[in-house]
Amino acid sequence: MAGPLLTGRVNTDLIATHWDDMLRLAASFKYGHSTASLLVGKLSASSRQNTLAAALKEWGALRRTIYACRYLTDEQYQRRIARQLNKGESLHSLCRDLHHVGGGAMRRRHHEQQSEQALCLTLLTNAISCWTTEYFGLAVAELRAAGRYVDDAVLAHISPARSEGVNLIGEISIDVDKEVSKLDTAGYRPLRRPEGKD
Repeated sequence: MAGPLLTGRVNTDLIATHWDDMLRLAASFKYGHSTASLLVGKLSASSRQNTLAAALKEWGALRRTIYACRYLTDEQYQRRIARQLNKGESLHSLCRDLHHVGGGAMRRRHHEQQSEQALCLTLLTNAISCWTTEYFGLAVAELRAAGRYVDDAVLAHISPARSEGVNLIGEISIDVDKEVSKLDTAGYRPLRRPEGKD
């Protein structure tokens, strides 16, 4: 099935020739002596005949081929990737829900204001994800304490990036003293239970 896709050949001799240079680049990235953007800029400015750039391209093609072969032959790996993609889409969905004002468009004129808007969106997204993660943990702990079996493999599929419990539009009035009185000794609100459940 994948045969027609495997038409190219990797130049392993070119990779071997520049292997030490590629290791030095990797080390400079790892230890913060350089950045990927700086490397891309320098390689883009250099001659098209830059052999190090060609070696990096060959190495990338080799890594992508290994990944594709693994993905096509390993069902468990496919499920893992799909799970990560689903979590990513869940996060994007939460961002879209939060960014409903102005139709989700950046309408600020200045770059600084656009950056502030993006940072606020990131802050809100992270706050909701942290809140949800914390309360998911409390709910799982309570279920397990009650003798219910909760499979860790199932929990791995659940994303905390959810907007169902968030009031996205309008206003909400809060009686602060009443809400604070509901908190337990650890500072958590009581868990909500479905209708008709204890």
